[in-house]
Amino acid sequence: QVQLIESGGGLVQAGRSLRLSCAASGRTFNTYPTMAWFRQAPGKEREFVAAISRTGVNSYYADFVKGRFTISKDDFTMNLQMDRLEPEDTGVYYCAASTSVTLSPNRYMYNNWGQGTQVTVSS
Repeated sequence: QVQLIESGGGLVQAGRSLRLSCAASGRTFNTYPTMAWFRQAPGKEREFVAAISRTGVNSYYADFVKGRFTISKDDFTMNLQMDRLEPEDTGVYYCAASTSVTLSPNRYMYNNWGQGTQVTVSS
């Protein structure tokens, strides 16, 4: 199984930007038709953020993204550009991979997960 490794998290002020990356250790993402980002705030369920197809042509976002986030990928890296960050965006962000071709917001459709990277947005 491909190991997914997230990076790019940190502490930022509200209104600023962060760029998260997910790398596949030693291999490509091409095994997976769908890749996604999820996040989990303290005391809350893990929630869908965005998903992207293998080719990178198709993407799907959670409503709360509201045009602030952009997901992208190539064969080896998936990125999440997060602009105009809000304190409500604070949480651990996870990279996930699915063998389904559906850009699903359902976390149970994803069978490979990274360890997560912490994002903290201060007000």
